[in-house]
Amino acid sequence: MARRRAGADSYPARLQKSVHRARIALRKSGVDYFRGDGSDWIALAGLLLTIPAITCGTLMNAVWCAPAALVLPIVAGGLLLRPASLLGLYAAAAAALIVEAIALGPYGQGPARVTPGTVLVVAACGFFGLVLAQFRARVGVPWRRGGTMLFDLRERIRVQSALPRLPQGWHREMALRPAGGQSFSGDFVVAARTNGGRTLEAVLTDVSGKGMDAGSRALLLSGAFGGLLGSLPPHGFLPAANAYLLRQDWDEGFATSIHLVLDLESGDYELLSAGHPPALQLHAGSGQWEEKAAEGPLLGVYDGAQFDAVKGSLAPGDVLMLFTDGLVEASDRDIAEGIDRLTGEADRYVVTGFDGAAWHLIEACAKDVNDDRALLLLSRRS
Repeated sequence: MARRRAGADSYPARLQKSVHRARIALRKSGVDYFRGDGSDWIALAGLLLTIPAITCGTLMNAVWCAPAALVLPIVAGGLLLRPASLLGLYAAAAAALIVEAIALGPYGQGPARVTPGTVLVVAACGFFGLVLAQFRARVGVPWRRGGTMLFDLRERIRVQSALPRLPQGWHREMALRPAGGQSFSGDFVVAARTNGGRTLEAVLTDVSGKGMDAGSRALLLSGAFGGLLGSLPPHGFLPAANAYLLRQDWDEGFATSIHLVLDLESGDYELLSAGHPPALQLHAGSGQWEEKAAEGPLLGVYDGAQFDAVKGSLAPGDVLMLFTDGLVEASDRDIAEGIDRLTGEADRYVVTGFDGAAWHLIEACAKDVNDDRALLLLSRRS
């Protein structure tokens, strides 16, 4: 027993355990650093090693490795390091500039010297790097996680706006174009099949603001609206959504919304609106478009708001379009002109069918509009 313990405590065994612990610690530090949770000593050590390397290159050949090359680790440090570590890097860069200035001689004796302009460039880069690092520290989101969080935000909005599959004989599609070509929009859709799958409930919402400014609020509201949808009777959804917005107490906290409740067996539907543009229904029998305008105030304006429903029915061949005001309203035209243009473009798809029509209608009617645009299209096959 004592011999086995002595073997376990031998020098090779202890060395192996130490190497294993160091490897685990290094791997954990790397993972934590990538996630933005760990120390930045690895990046600091790497950047500190680049400073003497750049200094040696400058002293050997100042023409090809100019003294201003010290801005490279400074810029990288502004992206990678915390403010306290960044100050240490700046101290090393300042010491390197002093060494280069002494070794290369006065800047008046020839090119590739440490000039006042070089010092100003390095100092300016250090200042902006420090401002950036302090901003990241105040927000609490390292740059390595910032892009991941924005990507996750965009994907969550996209997933929450996915439409459920419909039974045979129904076609649905959704197209969304944020303002300015951004990835975030204040327009979103939440939809669910309720009543044992017989009923489709879909809510198209336009949050005040546009693009990135409205993206965070759209994510919050889409999650809340998705939880309310199907958990309340259809006529209770908009009052509950209105109360939720009022509780947020946002400075710019209003939204427009339209709620569709569609019976997938009979084709009968109800529309409830909160200050939203009217829906459009194409009657296959007559080939005419009809506006379906429900009455109701904006969400988040005042408590106790009432929302009155308008009813309709989709016969085989009929089409129903829900859209936000960015698709039909612009500074150089009113909403009536926009609706006329939308229905005129939609008439092109009556014969060929409306597959893929939502995206093309946005392109045709509001391609260059600086506003979020969304279109939800439902059709009942003949």
